[in-house]
Amino acid sequence: MVEQAQQGYVVRRARTSDVRRIQALVEPLVQQRILLGKDDVVFYEAVQEFRVAETPDGQLIGCGALHVIWEDLGEVRTLAVSADHLGTGVGHALVERLEHDAIELGLRRLFCLTFETGFFTRHGYQEIGEEIVPPEVYAQLVRSSDEGVAEFLDLARVKPNTLGNTRMLKLL
Repeated sequence: MVEQAQQGYVVRRARTSDVRRIQALVEPLVQQRILLGKDDVVFYEAVQEFRVAETPDGQLIGCGALHVIWEDLGEVRTLAVSADHLGTGVGHALVERLEHDAIELGLRRLFCLTFETGFFTRHGYQEIGEEIVPPEVYAQLVRSSDEGVAEFLDLARVKPNTLGNTRMLKLL
């Protein structure tokens, strides 16, 4: 297991024992309608996609996930930092780690759906339009039941949950 030490915290792979703490970290953002809520089972199913930032005393102060969408395309999901650690570099460290993971997997593009356009712009993401995959790939992706893929494709069924969010992409 590779851990990334930072000033006052470590970024590491999430474990199943972290799921409840990830949910607690994300819940205030769900209540503010910044992130979409997820059922417990969804967090457990995706735990291998998550990285967490943890202080030496075991406090979970940030999380983020990398979800593979297609051969060369992934999504940064559920990026959250505790309110008392905003602006301290935790989000940056998590995105950097997720991008490193994406490169290791062979991905060349990362997508995110966000209200935090300034943050992601500083990390090299740019706003995107609708047609960023070839029609034959679109035809495959549209079959996915994953909500993130639907958000990426900007399908009408997810628009009520994503109003105001910006679709952004980074080339790795």
